[in-house]
Amino acid sequence: MPLPPHRVDYLPMADRPSISWPNEAKVALWIAPNVEHYEYLPPRDPTRNPWPRSPHPDVQGYAHRDYGNRVGFWRMLDVLDQYDVKCTASTNLAVFDHYPDIGKAMVDRGWEIMSHGIYNTRYLSSLTEKEERDFYLECVETLRRHTGQQLRGMLGPAVSNTIRTPDLMADAGLTYHADWLHDDQPIPIQVDNGRLVSVPYSIELNDVPVFLHHHDTADFVEMAKAQFDTLYEEGASSGRVMALALHPYLMGMPHRIEGLEEILEYLLGHDLVWQATASEIADHFMEHHYEEFVQHSKTINTVQNAR
Repeated sequence: MPLPPHRVDYLPMADRPSISWPNEAKVALWIAPNVEHYEYLPPRDPTRNPWPRSPHPDVQGYAHRDYGNRVGFWRMLDVLDQYDVKCTASTNLAVFDHYPDIGKAMVDRGWEIMSHGIYNTRYLSSLTEKEERDFYLECVETLRRHTGQQLRGMLGPAVSNTIRTPDLMADAGLTYHADWLHDDQPIPIQVDNGRLVSVPYSIELNDVPVFLHHHDTADFVEMAKAQFDTLYEEGASSGRVMALALHPYLMGMPHRIEGLEEILEYLLGHDLVWQATASEIADHFMEHHYEEFVQHSKTINTVQNAR
């Protein structure tokens, strides 16, 4: 029988330590605009074609996404400003070079910048260990050069990984990974050195699969409300995390932007919500709950191995 992934232990929600958030919040809410740059003519990847509509250039695919940086980002920004949202921007770091106005807008608002790779058309899955190590160094240095921020976490470019990714992230000083979509709470990720935690992201409450599978804006709004309601109720006994993943080329469309207003009005209209950045969530978990989760996991594994 194949073994489960060695990076994360199975911890059933029905039997794990309780999490408390600041000010007795039931839900830690983080908002993640994905600010991306897709290359018009990306370098060839031996295992994955960034533009399935071959041959290159895929003008339609490129132009659809380019709308987000030209128009959608700015339309979304007005709404996020209206609700004073402190975002964690999942950012292809080449954005700072290609779209300096966008970079300045994020920095001026004090947003946390989470690496989403350098380009969203260059993946980790084909990199050698040295190439991947160099990639993290480039991410750390690029962010520091443009913003002064220390890079804390990553959503892999196009959510790509290698078997070495968690270890190399921790070696580079990163403390959280958003690629693991397996929980409603932060969870320790096992690495060779240091500490790394999963901060829950979402492929369900994410405008890409929702809108590209032809659901309408009202569906997305109702999904966001329904997910929040359940997590808010469950969070009375142990704090939950909710991520809202947005893409300017989708949520920033004229016919969808009112949906974002409705979502934020609803989520932020509840008292016991901690609207945080991903690194704030990771830091709080590391300081207050990490060791308890690790010890609980060891206890479970000891009992299971004794059977």
